[in-house]
Amino acid sequence: MQIKSKIRTIPNWPKQGIMFRDITTLLKDPIGLQLVIDDLVKRYRGKPINKIVGIESRGFVIGGALSYALGIGCVLARKPGKLPAATESQEYLLEYGKDKIEIHKDAISSGDNVLIIDDLLATGGTAMAAIKLVEKLGGKVQEAAFIVDLPEVGGRKKLQDAGYNVYWLTEFEGE
Repeated sequence: MQIKSKIRTIPNWPKQGIMFRDITTLLKDPIGLQLVIDDLVKRYRGKPINKIVGIESRGFVIGGALSYALGIGCVLARKPGKLPAATESQEYLLEYGKDKIEIHKDAISSGDNVLIIDDLLATGGTAMAAIKLVEKLGGKVQEAAFIVDLPEVGGRKKLQDAGYNVYWLTEFEGE
């Protein structure tokens, strides 16, 4: 079974002209989820990574399962106001405006080797914000991994041009 075949495409959502790649159909399929985690475990087992940062919200699912499988810590990168202790935040640009994400200040320590995880890479804005947060807190990002890459949108190129390693399981053309 291919991972790509388990991802539902919803045309014109959340707005006209967008082909939304919905991974919930992949996650609900136990074999689909196993394929994702098995692929990522193969790639990262034995690598110098001691923390995974999962980006809200689907990155939590993949990051949590992968952290468990690898026996390493999982850190949540959340929308503002969702974490109870002291946080560090990073702003990023949206198509029309700005947003930000936060991580607990004590979640990343100096010298931590971090893997960033999210479901989908489009513009790279959220991933880059997570990377900057990890670096502000003293960690080093080893790689950013995604289930889906949308290469035409340019996020992969943005991250790679900034010097970061990027890994993805499948890609879709278009937005």
